Amino acid sequence: MPVNTLRNIGIIAHIDAGKTTFSERALYYANVIHRMGEVHEGAALMDFLPEEQERGITIASACISYAWQGHTINLVDTPGHVDFTIEVERSLRVLDGAVGIFCAVGGVEPQSETVWRQADAFHLPRLAVINKMDRPGASFAGVLAALRSRLGVRGVPLTIPVGEGETFCAVLDVVRQERLTFEGEEQGRVVQRIPFTAEDAALAAPYREGLLDALTEHDDALLEQVLAGQLIAPEVLDTAIARETRALRLVPVFAASALRNMGVQPVLDAVCRYLPSPVEGQVCHAYTFARGAGGKTAGAANAAPTNPAFGGVASGQAVPHQPPSGEGLLVPCDTAAPLCALVFKVVMEGQRKVVFLRLYAGTLREGDSLLCLPEGTTARVQRLYRLRADRKDPLEWASAGDIVAVVGIKDAKTGDTLTAPERPLLLEPIRSWKPVISLAFEPQNSEEGTALGEALGLILQEDPTLSLQVDEGTGQYVLSGMGELHLDVVRERVEREFRLRPRVGNPQIVCRETLAQQGAAKADVARELGDSWHFGSVALVAQPQPRGTGVLVTFTCPVEGWAAPLLEGVKAGVQSALVTGLHGYPMDDVAVAITRLERIEGKATVPGLHMAARQATEEAFKAGGAVVLEPLMHLVVQVPANFFGAVMALLATRTARVEAVEEKGDDGQLKEVVAVAPMRALFGFATALRSVTQGRAGATVQFLRFDVAGEEMEKGKA
Repeated sequence: MPVNTLRNIGIIAHIDAGKTTFSERALYYANVIHRMGEVHEGAALMDFLPEEQERGITIASACISYAWQGHTINLVDTPGHVDFTIEVERSLRVLDGAVGIFCAVGGVEPQSETVWRQADAFHLPRLAVINKMDRPGASFAGVLAALRSRLGVRGVPLTIPVGEGETFCAVLDVVRQERLTFEGEEQGRVVQRIPFTAEDAALAAPYREGLLDALTEHDDALLEQVLAGQLIAPEVLDTAIARETRALRLVPVFAASALRNMGVQPVLDAVCRYLPSPVEGQVCHAYTFARGAGGKTAGAANAAPTNPAFGGVASGQAVPHQPPSGEGLLVPCDTAAPLCALVFKVVMEGQRKVVFLRLYAGTLREGDSLLCLPEGTTARVQRLYRLRADRKDPLEWASAGDIVAVVGIKDAKTGDTLTAPERPLLLEPIRSWKPVISLAFEPQNSEEGTALGEALGLILQEDPTLSLQVDEGTGQYVLSGMGELHLDVVRERVEREFRLRPRVGNPQIVCRETLAQQGAAKADVARELGDSWHFGSVALVAQPQPRGTGVLVTFTCPVEGWAAPLLEGVKAGVQSALVTGLHGYPMDDVAVAITRLERIEGKATVPGLHMAARQATEEAFKAGGAVVLEPLMHLVVQVPANFFGAVMALLATRTARVEAVEEKGDDGQLKEVVAVAPMRALFGFATALRSVTQGRAGATVQFLRFDVAGEEMEKGKA
């Protein structure tokens, strides 16, 4: 498979925009499946988890490979629900392009804006599909305008609809100047292309003019042809569109109705023509490391922190890329180079770990020994697979640019790098997300407690946005995640996959603490533990930081003459105090400066300094006073105008602060309400919203920031 014929793309959108339906049509037309499964029937190939089939939504990203027009396409269908943002994030990290699906009625909805911004962060070239053109209220021009105003996108239509709503019957190909109709008896498989009539040409003329204007801005040769009135071949336009798309200067836009089998094939053609191959795709950055003692990598300590108290970011927020120190370099997509691959997903099949990889360089074969970074462990590839949703086809080898799955890498986790031992490279990590809501699982007995701990441990290996704590006093397992739906899916998995029936408590929000003001303290320790005496003296200052800053621990005193283990003991003591705070919540947005270290009786030990640092930190927190922070949520409600009053009253009872109200659609019969509310007030909100609007309103709730509810809400977004 030549790498220039490979396309790694993702499908991104708001929930219920038609991502999975579009993917099913693509697979059907590519002869991967022989019957199109429908999402509403729970029969879609890409939604293969029982939880997805029951709820009719995508929960886990699914990858599948298929052939189209001489190309191989690795397609990733991502979730649209905000609780599963990490699935979108880690998928986009390894892709070279994306297709954004937008509802022709809903337009640019809240989560579609979120995932589009995520793709912006990775500089991915994209296509946009305005789907559901057959629905009443569909507006192709309205969605185009929303793409410009809300996303800042220069959308250039390459196919446009003939009719809207019930009259939608065909699309016009602006590049090839042909009318495309899709045979209903063949479920859209047969596409008829007919040259433009005069009426078609008149309808497409302004769009073709806009296309030529966009392409000639950076192409003088094409501009001369246009000004001379020459006939421009479609292949020339294809080359120019590909160049501008890959340079992120424009986004090709297509009209479609995936459910009615119309307009899908032109998008598949465009994926091959306009989106980049791995050679032309994302620039891959890596860092070189020297091997250290014990097989560990010398730079491993510089990798992104994993302890939530020392992650530098508040819960609920994305942990930013924190590349390690070392020599930075670019990794070209070279099949002959030493292997370099990124782990972007882990799936547990019983006790067997299946690791999803994007290969950036080299060739991978069964039996190869790989170095796993930053852990520094080595493992052998036992099995190599091509991904096909819930199935895997065995492979003998795979090369740079491809997306595959392997078995045998037991220590790998999301964001790790697998590299050839002779050239250890660490790729930029994948961002993580901190949880905002918790759920307590209580086993029926001690035997089930052991099984429950093992089950949750396996699920945690798959999902880096989950965290788990065990209450030794009650025996409860406290699981934290991104939202109610997120935790409810985990509960269902525990019951279905592991056949456990633990008692489950009510969801509880995950709070944080910060300081009200600066506090300083000093602690001296001279204590006998067992047969040894331990000594240490630590003075420090703790002060609050702006919201979202995270935690910062520094030494402002001279540290010459202090051994590294002693300094690590001091930092560990501060860390242990940060984890518990004054009210039992982790501290956030706090800077701790260690101002003085002393020996007592000329001695200092690691445990002594650890105890002194913890005691001093706790005393400094008491001096500064603690403030409890709770998650504030960004709430977007789309509601028919006749239910607007009921929704406003509901928001008032939930202590929400309304920030904006906008009219959606040309007739003003749909309103969008943007508000901020504390998360504790939003439990059961979706059910209440359906009740007061007869099921006709929809809402998206997304984490905004940790803050003090009430007065602090008036400060606006941090």
